[in-house]
Amino acid sequence: MITDKPDIFDRIMSLKIFKWANPFYTKYKEVLMYLLFGGLTTLVSVGVFALFESHFGLNEHISNVISWLTAVLFAFVTNRIWVFPTKTKGFAAFIFQMAKFYGGRLFTLGVEELMLFVFVTKLQINAVLIKLIAQVVVVILNFVISKLFVFKKNKNS
Repeated sequence: MITDKPDIFDRIMSLKIFKWANPFYTKYKEVLMYLLFGGLTTLVSVGVFALFESHFGLNEHISNVISWLTAVLFAFVTNRIWVFPTKTKGFAAFIFQMAKFYGGRLFTLGVEELMLFVFVTKLQINAVLIKLIAQVVVVILNFVISKLFVFKKNKNS
């Protein structure tokens, strides 16, 4: 069961200097936390990719898989703690929740790949434009999947 105990972000936003933003923060906390940790997840992904590709000299595809796995794990932990705070009962429930999260991210990876294939490979539309559009679609889908399926609140919690 989740308590309404203030987290570090609530404590920061309760400081006098941020009082003016508190109503906005309170109303949109979930989305703001999702965007904050999404940005940090991107940094983790790029940082791990650069480390393995440039520093360790691994192939870019292997480096990309390692960076994707690391970034999704980071996203799972931060989403579970700060974006959609949830607790699970037992190790099996925790693993099931993690599997749903990774499954959702694999699904949106497939959506992104399909968009790139259709619009870039087949229709010859600018790759960067399609990548940007695909990222917006993926961010929205990841939020919905996480909220409705992975970290879904029980009716009695």
